[in-house]
Amino acid sequence: MYKVFFNDRTVFFGDDFSRAFLKHKGLFYKYNNFMELNELVGLFDSLNKINNLYILHENILGVFEEFKACFKVIEAGGGVVLNDRGEFLVILRNGIWDLPKGKLEKGEDFATAAMREVEEETGLQGLKMLDPLSSTYHTYKLKGKRILKKTKWFVMQYSGSAEPVLQAEEGISDYRWAKAGSTGFIRENTFASILDVLYMRNLL
Repeated sequence: MYKVFFNDRTVFFGDDFSRAFLKHKGLFYKYNNFMELNELVGLFDSLNKINNLYILHENILGVFEEFKACFKVIEAGGGVVLNDRGEFLVILRNGIWDLPKGKLEKGEDFATAAMREVEEETGLQGLKMLDPLSSTYHTYKLKGKRILKKTKWFVMQYSGSAEPVLQAEEGISDYRWAKAGSTGFIRENTFASILDVLYMRNLL
């Protein structure tokens, strides 16, 4: 199942209407055509009281491609950095706890961009790429245009002793090495998409 975050609200894509209707609460829409879908996206964006939208069709992939066409798509790579003490790195970006990530440059693949962005934003050297983790999608507005950002996440290992040197020009002002189970401070001040990434790695 695909899902897209609108800040702390979520759009889900599924193929089983009856199961989704019985198990979940929110606005349900059975895909009909692109024009209708585009109007629905604008409606959901403005209806902050509705937390979840379920878009249903037997061809989930096809409908998700139609959904993406409602936005300008930007691609990014990011990293969950682990150290030898079993901790993971979070950064404070513009006052909100986040994970290091950034947009792909021309000619880059996701893994290359993720490594470059993590190194740039944290100053850590000698990172080892371990495994791909997951992809997240979230939306925002830029100069009045709808943006859909796809971020592919990778797990990385840091075995050095140097502390991070943060990229201040990206609004990064602090960091913490956190342990799974001691993440209350993150839960209270982060994005739903970041919680989703940490949940996938069993770090919450």
